[in-house]
Amino acid sequence: MKTVQVSPRSRTLNDLLRQARHNNLILRTADGVEFILAEIDDFDREIELTRNNKKLMALLEKRAKQKKTVSAAEARMRLGIAKD
Repeated sequence: MKTVQVSPRSRTLNDLLRQARHNNLILRTADGVEFILAEIDDFDREIELTRNNKKLMALLEKRAKQKKTVSAAEARMRLGIAKD
């Protein structure tokens, strides 16, 4: 994760940050991409949004049902990584 310093001159962004101190925000771009703006200590909302992400939950459920595993040696071979 990367940290970005917000300039005090960025009025719109600072206004959004002030709002996010009280309530987490979902920022939606014109093309529908969504982002979460929340205080770092407040992950409850992020967890809620993640659990409501149907595509992600379906992927995790599918992966949890997988029975076949790959050994470390097989993974190294597939990735072309030599064991030291």
